[in-house]
Amino acid sequence: MELTAVGVLVVLALVILFGAIKIVPQGREFTVERFGRYTRTLSPGISFLTPFVETVGRKVNMMEQVLDVPRQEVITKDNAVVQVDGIVFIQVMDAAAAAYRVDNLNYAIAQLAMTNLRTVVGSMELDEVLSQRDQINTRLLHVIDNATAPWGVKVARIEIKDLQPPPDITSAMARQMKAERERRAVITEADGEKAAAIARAEGAKQAAILEAEGRREAAYRDAEAREREAEAEAKATTMVSEAIARGDVNAINYFVAQKYVEAFGKLAESPQQKTVIVPSEMSALVGSLAGVGELVKTVSADNPPRPAARRGAVPPTGA
Repeated sequence: MELTAVGVLVVLALVILFGAIKIVPQGREFTVERFGRYTRTLSPGISFLTPFVETVGRKVNMMEQVLDVPRQEVITKDNAVVQVDGIVFIQVMDAAAAAYRVDNLNYAIAQLAMTNLRTVVGSMELDEVLSQRDQINTRLLHVIDNATAPWGVKVARIEIKDLQPPPDITSAMARQMKAERERRAVITEADGEKAAAIARAEGAKQAAILEAEGRREAAYRDAEAREREAEAEAKATTMVSEAIARGDVNAINYFVAQKYVEAFGKLAESPQQKTVIVPSEMSALVGSLAGVGELVKTVSADNPPRPAARRGAVPPTGA
């Protein structure tokens, strides 16, 4: 009997000892209740409780957790039905508040996220919902974080995981995107043609300018040649006039022969003239030509030829 009693006492002591010693793992916190009332929170490590008086109430996960927001259908502002789901990242900051201020914390946060997701998406049009996910995430984060603050929970971030519009809207969006791509292609092609046309016009302009400059230079050269020819003819006329003044008959014959030859040349060059009639006064023409020859000899004897000046040479002083 004594051995039995000792054994019972030893077992009871071990039970009491293990019941009083509590080891809290890292990332967890335990709440302590005394006769059902919360008294304190046990941090990670070893702690001691009063046997038969204090007990562990709730074991709270203090690490960041990921909650899945179930997929649901939401009607947008422009009456389009989209299917939306997401994920919520939370972390318990106050173990006592999370344990005693809300029942089933994860379920409560998931329902809160679903409700606010319908509210936020329902206040936006479909195009805004599809293009402004960041704005949706920011609005949801602000609302849900404020709502869970009394529960001792910090909402780190909220992400829209999937957002799926109806098939007919998806098809319409694909056609719209194709039309937009084609419009951009047409604009790009038109810009290229415009640039090519401008380049061609600039080339034609430069060609016309160069051609006009060429014509101007040719006209200048022609005018200069005519001027030199007129100077030479004027000089010849002066020399003949001086010869006539001296009473030289050959000078008169020179003018008569020149006009005669010019008239006969025009007669021969006429496009409508099929037959050239040679005048009977050919002997007079020959005589005129002989007089011209004598006049040229006389002029050559009076004015010996000068050596031609080289191009670019400086004429001698006193010339």
